[in-house]
Amino acid sequence: MSKEGKANIFAYLTAIKNLLEPLQSRLEKIDSKISGQDVKPRLQYYRNEDLKKIFGLSNNTIIKYRQTGVLPYTKLGDIFLYEAGKIEKLLNKNGQ
Repeated sequence: MSKEGKANIFAYLTAIKNLLEPLQSRLEKIDSKISGQDVKPRLQYYRNEDLKKIFGLSNNTIIKYRQTGVLPYTKLGDIFLYEAGKIEKLLNKNGQ
């Protein structure tokens, strides 16, 4: 399969994932209300590859933002995770 074909498949799967995640979150909230339990919503995280593809950042920019404290992160082994909610707040704060 060509690189272009793989990129198209990845973009398609990413779009589907982005459509399904809010539905899953809503269903979890509905389920928690029905069962009478307050379920803590599952946190969403980005990885380095996600930041590069979604926001067009380079590896060096991501590293610089981490080191300067611009980009909050959690490290799990060798994997850097970026909480989607914190990134959204950062974007909203800087967009004003």
